[in-house]
Amino acid sequence: MKARSKELLDRSIAAMIAAIDVYNKPDFRYRAESFVILAINAWELLLKGKWLHDHHNKISSLYVREGKGETRKRIKKSRSGNPLTHSADYLAKKLVEQRSLHQNAWKNLQILLEMRDTVVHFYHNSPQFSERLQEIGAAAVKNFVAVIHDWFQRDLSEFNFYLMPLSFVNIPVENEGILLNKQEEKFLRFLEQQEPGDDDPEAEYSVTVNIEVRFTRSKAKEALAVRLTKDPNAPVIRLTEDQIRERYPWDYNTLTDKCRRRYDNFKVNRKYHEIRKRLQVNTIYAHIRRLDPENPESPKKVFYNPNILREFDKNYAKKYDDNQ
Repeated sequence: MKARSKELLDRSIAAMIAAIDVYNKPDFRYRAESFVILAINAWELLLKGKWLHDHHNKISSLYVREGKGETRKRIKKSRSGNPLTHSADYLAKKLVEQRSLHQNAWKNLQILLEMRDTVVHFYHNSPQFSERLQEIGAAAVKNFVAVIHDWFQRDLSEFNFYLMPLSFVNIPVENEGILLNKQEEKFLRFLEQQEPGDDDPEAEYSVTVNIEVRFTRSKAKEALAVRLTKDPNAPVIRLTEDQIRERYPWDYNTLTDKCRRRYDNFKVNRKYHEIRKRLQVNTIYAHIRRLDPENPESPKKVFYNPNILREFDKNYAKKYDDNQ
């Protein structure tokens, strides 16, 4: 029999896939709202799965209790008489206190919860809603994938989460001034309060995510081939120095500092250097810059992509620090 925590994890993943699938469909009324509702459903199931996992799958650990003193043990019931379980807010706050959930993921979840409450209990008529949901929803999916990897060591690449970005929102090229009512102004102020001014776009967890398209891949016959393969006849795309540094922003010292802040059992020793050197030959994780690009013997310096931390996660124990 499958453990309850595993059952909730599987259902959570199914709910998030449904949320992304709904949002990626052609535009229809209530598409954004449907995504918000399903995404929060996915997060709540995931939080409950983690809670049960940490409490030996005791379902009673999820029950809301009421009363004081001796009556504190009384379980609060729903209209039908079933036990009420803790909300996503309650569980997320507890997991943040226990340093199991990153602050950025919690801030993003608070914004998504506010959106969910608005569309479920009333409606949202702000033109900013769909526009900001693009950034908030993308971060919610990113954080969801990361936390499942951290909590359950589950790799979601089988579902191609990274290949299903949220659909783009058509924004008018020109807009006259938009007047917001008091409720909309309050929501936007709340959102701004949650967004850190120095948010690192390369961090594992994000409050919001800006999406920028760089390349598209096509199998169409008329599509232009580029030399991302070994085809010698494909035209060359040369990345500028700025573009390379944007993709590989960390040098050795930065990578080492990130590891010190991220892991409890990290040491700059032979193990670290062996892992690093093994990974840096892969262009997914590193770029080797030579003083003379035409001379393989010339002095070199290695720059790293933040994705390399995913591989280090498999070898070191993470610590939960807001500044990692």
